[in-house]
Amino acid sequence: MDINKKTKKNLPKFNFYWVYLAIALVLIAFSFWPMSTSTSEVPYSQFEKALSKGSVEKVNVNLSKQIATATIDAKCYKEITGKTLKSGKEIEIYTIYPSIESFTETVNDLKAQNKFTGEVKYNEGRDYLSLFLYSVLPLVLLIGFFIFMNRKMMGGGSGGPGGVFNVGKSKAQMFDKNSVKDKVTFADVAGLEGAKQEIEEIVNFLKNPKRYTTLGGKIPKGALLVGPPGTGKTLLAKAVAGEANVPFFSMSGSDFVEMFVGVGASRVRDLFRQAKEKAPCIVFIDEIDAIGRARGKNANFNSNDERENTLNQLLTEMDGFGSNSGVIILAATNRAEILDKALMRAGRFDRQIHVELPDVHERKEIFKVHLKPIKVDNSIDIDFLARQTPGFSGADIANVCNEAALTAARKNHTAVDKQDFLDAVDRIIGGLEKKTKIITNEEKRNIAFHEAGHATISWHLQYADPLVKVTIVPRGQALGAAWYLPEERQLTSSQHILDKICSLMGGRAAEELFMGVLDTGALSDLEQATKRAYAMVTYFGMSDKMKNVSFYDSTGQNEYGFSKPYSESTAQLIDAEAAKIIDEQYERAKEILLKYQEGHHKIAQILIDKEVLFAEDLEAVFGPRPWASRAEEILRDNEKKADNAEAGKGDDKATADGNSGEGNPNIDSSADKGDDQAAH
Repeated sequence: MDINKKTKKNLPKFNFYWVYLAIALVLIAFSFWPMSTSTSEVPYSQFEKALSKGSVEKVNVNLSKQIATATIDAKCYKEITGKTLKSGKEIEIYTIYPSIESFTETVNDLKAQNKFTGEVKYNEGRDYLSLFLYSVLPLVLLIGFFIFMNRKMMGGGSGGPGGVFNVGKSKAQMFDKNSVKDKVTFADVAGLEGAKQEIEEIVNFLKNPKRYTTLGGKIPKGALLVGPPGTGKTLLAKAVAGEANVPFFSMSGSDFVEMFVGVGASRVRDLFRQAKEKAPCIVFIDEIDAIGRARGKNANFNSNDERENTLNQLLTEMDGFGSNSGVIILAATNRAEILDKALMRAGRFDRQIHVELPDVHERKEIFKVHLKPIKVDNSIDIDFLARQTPGFSGADIANVCNEAALTAARKNHTAVDKQDFLDAVDRIIGGLEKKTKIITNEEKRNIAFHEAGHATISWHLQYADPLVKVTIVPRGQALGAAWYLPEERQLTSSQHILDKICSLMGGRAAEELFMGVLDTGALSDLEQATKRAYAMVTYFGMSDKMKNVSFYDSTGQNEYGFSKPYSESTAQLIDAEAAKIIDEQYERAKEILLKYQEGHHKIAQILIDKEVLFAEDLEAVFGPRPWASRAEEILRDNEKKADNAEAGKGDDKATADGNSGEGNPNIDSSADKGDDQAAH
C-alpha cells in the first residue's frame, strides 16, 4: 500500500488541457477528411454520360450545395473516365451541376429517350458539421474562455477573491499571530523609540482595553505614521502584526483604485465589514495618500473622480453613524501635507506619529541590527559608522551594510573591514569611481583647484561642515567631489547658512582667482547656494530688507489660493536680496582664498599627485581647526556625563560602606547635624 501511494504521488498531475487539444484535433480532422474513400468527383459532362449509359439507378441531389451524387460500377467508370479501378467494386461519383433547372431538364430529356430510368431524389442536404464548426463552436469557445478567465481570477486577480463578479471585494490580506511569516517584532525595530512607544501603546489598547477604559478613556480610532521614505513606517506596522494578538488587515492605498466606477468605495465598505466581524483588530493602509489627497485642490480631481468617491467612503466608515468599536486604523505616508483635512481631524486619525530620520545614537542601534548577518572584522567601529552616515535613513543604512559586503566580496576579503564600509558610503553618495574616464592634465588641474577651494574655505569657517575627504577621481556624473560631515543641528542660525554658502562658492572663486577661466563644474554648487539664499529671504526672514517675512506654507494645501502670495515689486526685491547674499559670500570666499593662497596651492598639488585628500592632509597644511564640531562636543558631553555617573556610583558606594559600620572614627555625626541645621 505504501509503495502504491508513493507511485501515485510520483505520477505527473493530469492536465485537463490535453482533453481540449484532443477535441480540437478531432474537429479539424473531420473538417478536412473526405466523406468516403470510394467517392470521386467528375465533370458535369461525364456525369451526364454516366446517366445516359443506363447503369445509374438512383441519383441524390443536394440542393444546398448543388451537388449530384450517383453510384456506378467499375465498367461504367472506365467508359466515362478512361481509368480502371483497382478493385471491381462500385464507386460513388459526384459533380457540381450549374443550376437545378438545367439539371432537371437534362434528366427529363434522358428519361424521354429511355436512356435513364432511375430515380432522382432531391434533399436539402444540411451539413451539420459545418454548421457546428462555424456557428455553434465559436459560441462554445467564447463561453469556455469566459469561464476559464473567471476561474483564473478566483485566486486574486484584478477582481480579487471571487473573480470579476466580486471585483468590489476588499483585497486586504489578513494576518493573525500564527500566520505571519518571518515575523517582525518590536525587538527587531532599532531606534525610533518615541514612535515605537506610541505604537506599542496602541497594541496594548487591544490586548488589555480595561486598563485604559476603567478611567473613562476611549481607545484611539486611528494613528497616522508620517515621515520621510525609508525611516521604517511599514516596518513598524509589520511589528504590530507580529506583536498583536488580534487580526491584522494590511493593504495599500492603491489597492482601492480601479478602472471601474464605484469599485474603490465598495472595497472600503467590504474592508470595514470584515474588520467589524473580526473586531478587535487592526487595519493598516500603506501609502494612504493614493486615495487621501485633499479634495478640490487638483484640477483632475473633480466630483466624479473615483479617488474622491473612495475617500468619501473611507471618511464615512472611519467616523460615521456606524459603530467601529474595536477597529483601529493605522496608515503610513511620507506626504502628510497633501492629505485631506477631514481625514486628519481627531476622531479619525487621533494621533500622528512622526517617524523621523534617526540621529547618531539611533543609527548606531540600526547598524547593530543590520550587521548581525554580516561577517565583519575587528576594525569595525559602530560609533564611527554612525557618525559617518548623517541624514541616512534605516533603509539607507541597510543598503550601506549590503553594499559593504558586496565590496568586500569583490575584493576577495574574508571579512568586511572598515575601508569596505567607507567605500560603500562613498559609492552610495557619489556613485562608482570611473577611473577609466579620460581627463586631460589641464582638466585635472582645474578640478584640483576647484575642490581645493572648497576644502580651504570650509577649513577656515567656524560653522562650515567638517571635511572628511576630497577626491578628483570622477564619480557618477561628477568630475570631483568633497565629502563633509554635516552637523545634525536642531536649530540653524543665519551665520550657519552664510558659512555654508561661502564654502559652496569656494570652487567658483578659486577658478576666477587662480585660473582666470570659469567652467561648468560649479553647476551643483551654484544650485545649492542659490536655493539656500532664496530660502533665507522667502522662508526664514533673514534678509535685511525683508525681515520677519515668510512665504512658506507648512500645510501644503495652498489655503488661500495664492499661486504667488506677493507682488511683482516684492518678487524683484526677493531676487535682489538673494543675489546680494550670494555676491557677498562670493567676495568673502575670494578674500579667504587670497589670504590662504599658499596653502590652497599645496592642497591642489596634493590632489594632482594623489587624487585624494583627507582631513589629516589639511591639518598638516593649515594646522588644527580652531573649532570643535558639534558631534565632537556632543561626544565629549556624553563622556563627561558617563564619567560623572560612574563617579556618583562610587560616592554612593563609599557612603553606603561608611554608614554600614557603627563607631567609624572618620564620621563626625555631630558635625553633620550642625551643618544640616545651618543649612536650614
